[in-house]
Amino acid sequence: MLRTRTTKKLAQRIDLNYFKRPTPLKRAKFWLSLVLPLLALGWVAWRSFSGDHRVYSSGRMSRAHAVLEKECAACHLRQAGAFSAKAADSACLDCHDGPAHHDGPTHYGAIPIGGKHLACAECHTEHSGRINISAASDQACVTCHADLTSEPGPPHYSPHIHSLADGHPEFEALRGYGIYSNGDPSGIRLNHAIHMRPIRRGPNGPNVQLQCGNCHNPPAVSPDLTYSARDYRTAVVSYEHPNRYPAPYVNSLKPAKPIAGRELMAPVKFANACVSCHSLSFDKRFDIGVPHDEPNVVRAFLLKKFQGYIAAHPAELRVPRDPNRDLTGKPETPAFRMLTPAQWVEERTSDAEELLWRKTCVQCHSLSMRIEIGEMPPKVWPWLRSAYDNRPVLRPLPEIVLARAVGQWMPHANFDHDAHRGFTCVSCHPKALTSTESSDILLPGIATCKTCHAPGPGHADSRCSECHTYHDWSKRKEVTPKFTLPALRTGQ
Repeated sequence: MLRTRTTKKLAQRIDLNYFKRPTPLKRAKFWLSLVLPLLALGWVAWRSFSGDHRVYSSGRMSRAHAVLEKECAACHLRQAGAFSAKAADSACLDCHDGPAHHDGPTHYGAIPIGGKHLACAECHTEHSGRINISAASDQACVTCHADLTSEPGPPHYSPHIHSLADGHPEFEALRGYGIYSNGDPSGIRLNHAIHMRPIRRGPNGPNVQLQCGNCHNPPAVSPDLTYSARDYRTAVVSYEHPNRYPAPYVNSLKPAKPIAGRELMAPVKFANACVSCHSLSFDKRFDIGVPHDEPNVVRAFLLKKFQGYIAAHPAELRVPRDPNRDLTGKPETPAFRMLTPAQWVEERTSDAEELLWRKTCVQCHSLSMRIEIGEMPPKVWPWLRSAYDNRPVLRPLPEIVLARAVGQWMPHANFDHDAHRGFTCVSCHPKALTSTESSDILLPGIATCKTCHAPGPGHADSRCSECHTYHDWSKRKEVTPKFTLPALRTGQ
């Protein structure tokens, strides 16, 4: 006969005090729970006694501050034997002078930081590992720029910017404001479209294909001298070169680090990039050109050359009549004219200047004519001087509009061409291929930047700190040194 097994009978077989009996695992747990806290407290006490405060740290410090990892008191105030959770601004200013952002209500018309005060540590967070602490997070910038208040009147900045992809306006130069309302103010006449296609090098020269690097290079890079001339490169000129167009705002924020010379492009120099194709020849008797200089310097050069030439070739004072200049219905002039050396120099100089002012120089420069002081009516030109044989002959000198290259199109942003050297120039400046007007601003738009700088994997960083600085380092002040090397070695 089978036994009847019930739940009650089975439960009676279980020892209800089994958990009270010691086992190796239970003993290990007990001793670990007792010993480990004691060891931790002992380690903390030992570190405190030895002066090493890293036990209180929430993580490793940035590369710039790694030397202070054992010096908590350098940044945190000691309160009742403990250290404050946040670093004090005064501690940061002991080593760094960070001039205020938008310092004062008249700075670009903005209220300082949108009426908010941000501590240094709110933007520059420490104990996050070996990071670049100067690269603040977008959240720190959005704290103010997501809702930027301003004084009455039109604001100078977009008041609602959350990121590069959200709310950032088009670059100011491309919006056509202020000095950019009429385009590029450089004053140089240049057709980029012609120069980007195969072009004849001189009147009788071969066709060449110019590259952007033949003309444009950063200041720290040796210029391309393919189309240069040694005589012009070594010549001393009377005008100031290079002339840069002034920044649109004198209070534009400047980066903390000095310019390395590869960020922006240097102004194009005639002697390095232009002279090989654009000859300044003035007369078939000479195989050299006039200096690339002020008109009065050019005139002095012409006078000296022609005076020296006619002194060596007096036979040319007997000038034959040129049949090609005979006009129908006009009496023929004598077959020969006998000129004095002064008359011959004057005529040759006048012809050379007319060629230069009206054909050569005007290709690149804007010229306006003026008359030197004298008795001749102001509207009389050299080629009409036959009507004024009894008057002093005075020739006009042109006024040349000063060429000013825009050194920095975006004065409120930091840009580095060297960081983009792997990309072709036309990748970012495609308008150069079709630009026919010198007033065209060939700056790439913000849409071009967004193709690479965007959130998510597969894109370059798009943080605000990539392009913008916060402190105006042109107003920085020197700080008094505080630390000594032995103090920094304490606890090592």
